[in-house]
Formats: sequence, structure tokens, C-alpha cells
Amino acid sequence: MEFRPDIGVLSPSVLEALAPGGILRAGINLSNFLLVTGRTPEGDPVGVSPDIARAVADNLGVGLRYVPYASPGLLADAAVQDEWDIGLIGAEPQRAEVISFTPAYSEIEATYLVPAGSPLKAIGDVDSAGVRIAVTGRAAYGLWLERNIHHAELVRSATLDDALADFLERKLDALAGLRPRLISDLKRVPGATLLEGRFMTVQQAIGTPKAKAEAIDYLTRFVEAAKASGFVASLIRKHGVEGLSVA
Repeated sequence: MEFRPDIGVLSPSVLEALAPGGILRAGINLSNFLLVTGRTPEGDPVGVSPDIARAVADNLGVGLRYVPYASPGLLADAAVQDEWDIGLIGAEPQRAEVISFTPAYSEIEATYLVPAGSPLKAIGDVDSAGVRIAVTGRAAYGLWLERNIHHAELVRSATLDDALADFLERKLDALAGLRPRLISDLKRVPGATLLEGRFMTVQQAIGTPKAKAEAIDYLTRFVEAAKASGFVASLIRKHGVEGLSVA
């Protein structure tokens, strides 16, 4: 699916910043099952995010190498280690200390799953004294909760599966997560419900290390064109993703 937007002249300095040696290194978060939906026989990631990275490389006229990470936290950590040139990851203030972000190209709602019989009936009920929330600590929504939860206790886990296990084994009061993942978790928690609404939306964007910040204008124009032209929407349809919206 080719996408060649008219987004102005690409300066040699931006090309060199984004693709030194003629190769664009794209950091991909493998843990987001909405954006990475599979692997090729060769092991390359497949999904909306890899396709966007491919489109950026095609527009630059350079080769592409995927740099996969098991979690968004590991991808963000690598921003200062010159391991990738663009990273497809949730834009978040803590990450923005070392990464320059485009506007979001897609967004995903985050909410809470609560057990059967829970007194928590609305999003606003959760941030209360004595409430314990299971959360994947370095996910974008986990970082948001760290800044915005003032009374409840966050019980952090390294992975989505660990957060669910903590919620079940420790009989916690709420499980924070992306709505599509929590819908699938309902099957494993009899009687559980999802709270209506959202406490935030994860803004999926293209980032580039601060050292390459001169490239952010080009990447921003690319993202805006990708949204306006329907390219992002077409990728969501192509991969059959539910719960992911164009930002």
C-alpha cells in the first residue's frame, strides 16, 4: 500500500539525520497488539506501526530496518543510545524529555476493569483511598496514572500479563489498561465489568531522539498528510484492528 504525500522539499540535513547511511532504523513496540499484529516468516513485525515506518522510509527513498523492543519502556530508554531513528510509540511527557514527537496518528482508550460486586462504578471512583490499581508500569497509561492518581495505590507490573496476574492473585480493586485488551481479559475474570468512559487516551505518534530534532517538522507533515489522506484509516482496516482510531 503505497503512500507518497506531497509534503515539501526534504533537506539533505534532515535526510542524513533520519537515515544515516541510507537506512532508516524504526523502533517498534512489540507489546502493543493493536499496532503490531503479527510477524513475517522472516521475523519482521507486521501491523499498522510497521507499515507507517515503511511509508516513511519509502518517502525518504531509503532502506528500512526494524528495531523491535519487547516493551515501550525499553524503546524509550534506547532513544539516548542511538539505536533507532524513528520510534513508533505513545507520546507521553516523561518520554518527551528525550524524544521529540509528532502529533498522534492514532489513539487508544484506556479504562479500568473491576471485579464482580465492585463498589467502583465510575472512572472518578477509582482514585480513592484504599483502592489498589494493577497497572503495567511503563506503559503510556501507566505513566499517566503516576502523574494523576493522588489517593489510590498503583501496583506496578512489568507486563500486561503480569498486571492481570497481580489483579487476580492479590485481589486488587481495579486493573488499568487499554480498552481492547481489557475486553479480552473479561473472559478470564468471571463477573468483571469495564467502567464506562476513559481515564485517558494513548496518543500513538512517531518520535525521534532529541539529537535528531531537526527532523520533527518533516515527520509532523508526514503524519498530518497520512491522517488527512485516509492512509492511517486504510491501515487500520487492512489489519482488521478494533479499538484503534485515527487521532
